[in-house]
Amino acid sequence: MEYIRGFTFGWGAKRGEFKKKEAKESLRLMKERTACNYVIFALAASQDTVFSTNVIFRGEHMVSDQELEEMIDYARSIDLKVIIKPTVNPDDGIWRAHINFFDIDVPCEPKWSEWFRSYTDYQLHYANIAAKKHAEMFIVGCEMVQTERREQEWRQLIREVREVYGGLITYNTDKYQEGNVKWWDEVDIISSSGYYPLGDWDNQLDRIEKIIQPFNKPFFFAEAGCPSRTGASRIPNDWSLDGKINLEEQASFYRDMFEATRKRDWVRGFGLWDWKVVLYPEGEADQDTDYAVFGKPAERVINAYYKKFEEVTYEKAEL
Repeated sequence: MEYIRGFTFGWGAKRGEFKKKEAKESLRLMKERTACNYVIFALAASQDTVFSTNVIFRGEHMVSDQELEEMIDYARSIDLKVIIKPTVNPDDGIWRAHINFFDIDVPCEPKWSEWFRSYTDYQLHYANIAAKKHAEMFIVGCEMVQTERREQEWRQLIREVREVYGGLITYNTDKYQEGNVKWWDEVDIISSSGYYPLGDWDNQLDRIEKIIQPFNKPFFFAEAGCPSRTGASRIPNDWSLDGKINLEEQASFYRDMFEATRKRDWVRGFGLWDWKVVLYPEGEADQDTDYAVFGKPAERVINAYYKKFEEVTYEKAEL
């Protein structure tokens, strides 16, 4: 498997936003400024609460199919490979990892079978687009921790996706959860979210390697990143962390992550989090505390690291 120099694009984009002229310019700048070779189009369906069984993927809260297909075509025109990642967010503000139902069906209560039926319809809709546009990879879910114990439902979902999509399939588990997924044999690639604290990467990589080794499958971090705030490198998954702007701390996180992972030839890349559809003015980068790296020191760290994989082998890559 080639090394994935990836970036996530378009998270939370709503109807019409991919049609804006700024969107294509942003994607072009993402490739130019980070030296990435893959774009992950992350789509955000919704459900009312973590206990709702209806996954809503048609409406103004998502880009239209036409917009997505046109953006995929544009990505191809600038020599980017494509990964499609349909995921879901509860509207009650509770993180999708907590979507959960009784393991034994109870009358008048929401059921796993109902939720998976709706979620599978959602995945198949975008798997068909992935097949039509020849996407290189399809990610069937992201950080859905409580659902992961439903092994048979996930296996069935993946098999149904394979009936319409012939490319590579992965599932993006959450940080620290790599050992919770018992059905890694069903996917082509193992992936997780790399939000590990600065200074702890070697420990976590040792742990992950032991977990995935028996499956003998490629691995990459489908997400990884850090806000540009003081304290964020110690808890990079906390998007709500209250901290002052700290561009160097964000850059230090990336240096530490790349330094640790470059020594592990089983880590086959990243889908970094995240690049916005509409960018802030570059001159205002020092006022942004989010995960964005545009115009920040972290952008240069990523560019330098990713460029190492354009002309040299993984073993020779250096920071």
